[in-house]
Amino acid sequence: MPVAELRGVTKRYGEVQALRGIDLSIERGELLALLGPNGAGKTTAVRILLGLSKPTAGEAMVFGHHPASQEAKLRRGALLQVAKVPETLKVREHIELFSSYYEKPLPIAETIAAAGLGGIENRLFGALSGGQRQRVLFALAICGNPDLLFLDEPTVGLDVESRRTLWAHIRAFVKRGGSVLLTTHYLEEADALAHRVAVIDRGRIAAEGTPAEIKAQTKTSGLEDAFLAIMRESGNAPEEVLQ
Repeated sequence: MPVAELRGVTKRYGEVQALRGIDLSIERGELLALLGPNGAGKTTAVRILLGLSKPTAGEAMVFGHHPASQEAKLRRGALLQVAKVPETLKVREHIELFSSYYEKPLPIAETIAAAGLGGIENRLFGALSGGQRQRVLFALAICGNPDLLFLDEPTVGLDVESRRTLWAHIRAFVKRGGSVLLTTHYLEEADALAHRVAVIDRGRIAAEGTPAEIKAQTKTSGLEDAFLAIMRESGNAPEEVLQ
């Protein structure tokens, strides 16, 4: 059984059809990168799998349960672009607070180590750099000892060093058997991290496969070129895609 899946999911917002009968699955120990231009349906798909939105048609399951169920919530974590936490609490205090929401959280020391926060755990969140803040938010996503992570543009705005540091922590999570659904506009990031890539455009899955398979299908050497080729084939102009 997949860790999470969408089966024939359609989502309408009035006259707008955000998803058009898509099928998508995430396997145990897999990092799936969901790619697509703005407005393609990525956020809608993630919101449905998080139980924050209901499909108009079709079915969404997480660990065999409804995404909004307690069984699903206790086994997944999320790092979303809109995440905000109080700046006047210390790093350790944030982790202790979030850990208290779960039945079997990771030990605090293990969470701090896994997110690379050693040495700054007693600093105020408001005093941290951008990269350090993202690592704290990553810690809050993993502190409940989840089996599945949703990472929505986790490295946006980070410098190269901070981005690659977070990549290392994501890889470590997957190596321990965790599963990840990653959305990103950084094609290099998807190429470096993903076991499998799904390209979504205008509510439909336009291509799916390993990064190597996607590049082979489009006869390109880089994932960015492959992505642009897929968009051209679907009728999206490259300049529209890259905005």
